[in-house]
Amino acid sequence: MTVPIVLSIAGSDPSGGAGIQADLKTFSALGAYGCAAMTALTAQNTQGVTGIHVVPTDFVRRQVETLIADVRLDTVKIGMLASAANADAVGSLIASLACPVVLDPVMVSTSGSRLLDEDAMAAVRRLVPLVDVVTPNLHEAAALLGGGVAEDLDAMSVQARRLIDEVGAQRVLLKGGHADGANAVDVWADSSDLVELTAPRIATPNTHGTGCTLSSAIAALRPAYDEWLPAVRAAKTWLTGALQAADDLAIGHGPGPVHHFHALWPAEARSAEARSAHDVRLAEQRR
Repeated sequence: MTVPIVLSIAGSDPSGGAGIQADLKTFSALGAYGCAAMTALTAQNTQGVTGIHVVPTDFVRRQVETLIADVRLDTVKIGMLASAANADAVGSLIASLACPVVLDPVMVSTSGSRLLDEDAMAAVRRLVPLVDVVTPNLHEAAALLGGGVAEDLDAMSVQARRLIDEVGAQRVLLKGGHADGANAVDVWADSSDLVELTAPRIATPNTHGTGCTLSSAIAALRPAYDEWLPAVRAAKTWLTGALQAADDLAIGHGPGPVHHFHALWPAEARSAEARSAHDVRLAEQRR
């Protein structure tokens, strides 16, 4: 059996918790070989973003075309595209990728802040029918549909189905992890099924990059399964473990990353110094 090869087309996060860096960590943690094509450089840390430098569209295209001329790809994950031109260019390349594609439509943050202008959001909307799975959060689903944010599971189910019927999505994982409740519930929809995927909500502030990580986990795991839904279930279970172990890391002074290597790093490698630093940081946040 060959090792799955997965490409991430996304932006950079110097803090390592999201974007290309999180994708490559996820691929490695789940036994896949990761490749990457950069769409944007960001200046950011765990406390926020201070700048974005968009990679020129011609060079985004060149990165992908040069890669696929040489390397077999088993799946592709698309994340932050940063501009309408980049989104349209990636859309034009999807057919030549010749493998399953997962789109994390990085348009609106989980807090509701818009990350793209109207033209770029429209371009991402045009990508949706071209990919195999789209993984919006609640605010992104509302933006794709041009309506309000779903406030309960019934509304999430309606919106997931509308993304298929009205926007042209083939399959949808509508993420509800940042909604209220004892459990983190996502809604999966395809042409025939509507399924609620439930996991315990993990009480941690360290959730930076969960959307990037979940979509890249789906892409990494898809080659191991005959269908999408089992791969999605496995990815959600793995992410829950990464959230449970997130507090073992002490990265920055804001919301830190999930622990991508929670299943691989021995517990004794999690130093007392790191745990102490994390405890101090939590105390500062609570003041």
